[in-house]
Amino acid sequence: MNERISTRVDNAGGYVHAGNGDFNITVGADLQDSDRRPFRSMADDQLGRLQWVLVAPPGMGEARHKLADTGTVILDGPPGSGRTATARVLLHEYQHDTGVFHEILPDDEDELSLSNPALVGAGDRLLLDLSSADTNRWAAARAELSSLRKTVHEQQAHLVVVMPHENALEADLQYYRVEVERPKGLQVFRRHLRLHGLPYEQNLQSDPIVTKCASDEVPIREIADFADRVRRAREAARPDEGFTQWCKAAQAAHNDRRAEIATRMTEWREGPQRALLLTVAMLHDAHADVIHQAAELLLRTLKAPPDDLPLLQRKDLAERLTEISAVARPDGHVRFTELDYDAAVRTHFWDHMPDLRPHLNTWTARSVGLPDLHDSRTMRDGLVARLAGEYLRTRRGESLAALAENWSATPTNRFQLEAAVQALTCGLNDPAHGKLFRRRIYHWCRERQLKGEFAQVLVQVCADVIATNHPDQALLRLYYLARRERGTDRARQALCELAATSSRLRRQLLDRLARSALSDAELNIFLQTCEPVALTAPHDNSCALVEENAVQQSVIICWHAVLQKMPRTKWHPYAQRWLHTATNAGRCSEPLLDILVSAADRCATQRGTIFAALYASARAAESTAPHGAEQAATTTDRLLQKISTAQGLSTTASPSTAAFGGNTP
Repeated sequence: MNERISTRVDNAGGYVHAGNGDFNITVGADLQDSDRRPFRSMADDQLGRLQWVLVAPPGMGEARHKLADTGTVILDGPPGSGRTATARVLLHEYQHDTGVFHEILPDDEDELSLSNPALVGAGDRLLLDLSSADTNRWAAARAELSSLRKTVHEQQAHLVVVMPHENALEADLQYYRVEVERPKGLQVFRRHLRLHGLPYEQNLQSDPIVTKCASDEVPIREIADFADRVRRAREAARPDEGFTQWCKAAQAAHNDRRAEIATRMTEWREGPQRALLLTVAMLHDAHADVIHQAAELLLRTLKAPPDDLPLLQRKDLAERLTEISAVARPDGHVRFTELDYDAAVRTHFWDHMPDLRPHLNTWTARSVGLPDLHDSRTMRDGLVARLAGEYLRTRRGESLAALAENWSATPTNRFQLEAAVQALTCGLNDPAHGKLFRRRIYHWCRERQLKGEFAQVLVQVCADVIATNHPDQALLRLYYLARRERGTDRARQALCELAATSSRLRRQLLDRLARSALSDAELNIFLQTCEPVALTAPHDNSCALVEENAVQQSVIICWHAVLQKMPRTKWHPYAQRWLHTATNAGRCSEPLLDILVSAADRCATQRGTIFAALYASARAAESTAPHGAEQAATTTDRLLQKISTAQGLSTTASPSTAAFGGNTP
């Protein structure tokens, strides 16, 4: 369903399917305390909506059985058959408590190779969309598919590959191939209308426009767009208009109106008139009061001379709206009388008045702070999305990214920060520009000296947008932000929340920490990440992370750095929680204790002191142990035995004189 690349932004709300050195972040309350939902919840909601609207194409049943039997299916089919949507829905059907949805992007510079076992976690749902890959890229992917399938099988995960249509496929992979066919256009149209809430009996009406616009020759994406235009035509229609009129309006809105707008512009020559025209196009369906304020703000931004006429002699807003083919509805909201006229007006101003663009950027940043827009997040996001849509339509993604950075560098209010988040979201969700924006954000997070509150914007974009479909990439970007942030723990919190959604992501973060210089910021990341309950929870065939050799080595390295570099007052609460968990962790108790002792044993000249401090923490932990002091005392004794063994000493002597070489805490 996403075969054809295009950019279009209409009445958008929320997310639209449209350097070295330290930096300080001042976290704005509303961005920090925003109503952000869990990463997996957002991803699964998107997939759930897609599942609701998808008309199952012929072949989907076979693909479903193949995926259930083998954990892998390779989808083939002609462009426009809904291959990618089908792939996503198939994976959504395997939503479980473990694993995350993950779209694999082998061409991105920070993505793991397909043959790397770390790419797949237990229960993950992986999408490898190569529907538009060229011959070389498809050949390279095929060479690694066997390794990827093996890892998927071992992790009880599920993989759906969308292959380029009618391309080569080796004999050993043919078994996994399933061809899907295009569903009936009319079924697609009716399903979308039902999603938009149109009464079922209206969907069944026969109409020649529907027959043409929803025929089996029309790409599915265009049918979905047509259904959306019918929905919007219905919302804008008069009470006496019905399904036939809605379809006519939807068809007319699809026509190329560039010549028409160019002709009308010769009639609209006055500055205030054009300012109102552009304002209505950018804030379509906003309240008349907002339109009036924003139009006046646009004139001031352009430094237009004020109107010298006395107030009562000026044209009122209703007359001015009529002149530009717009109207204020009974509820006070303003829209053009013809469907999608706003998009045509925006296109004309952007394409034929390029000198206006920088002023439009400034006006948008100021407009989101207008008092009457404060309570309308949907309208603010829609305004930014329409501006972003023009950048993306004309393939100026780099300029849009720079604009978001500029808005964040010197924000005048929190709404400007939200606007920067929305602008980057539009770029990330655009099929033609998503890779560019992910790459740009990667370099911002890793290398750039970030100004103002841009780091806060990047944290939210990584956590709320990139993490939805690309959690590995979000993890890496948040890691780079977290290890450089000062004066806040916003990036660290987001990083740890993301790592907590998947054992694979937690393992990946621990490995990266162990391979780093382990600065103070990275030690704080580790202490928050090394949650012992999560490390001892079974995640893969009843195996826990702490039982994996690689994870043990990573944690030992990090604990060693903590014990050696941090004061005991800082690490003591974390060690206590570690020891509390070891008291009742079953077979994982021994690895937890072994890790602490091994980490302390690496402390060279400080070894005796660190051992003594660990023992003292264990004794102190007994009084607060959730499973009782008696069990905790047993854990302390086991810890002492391991310390003595590490020291090569007898456990019969007293702790202070034997195990710690005379050093007492």
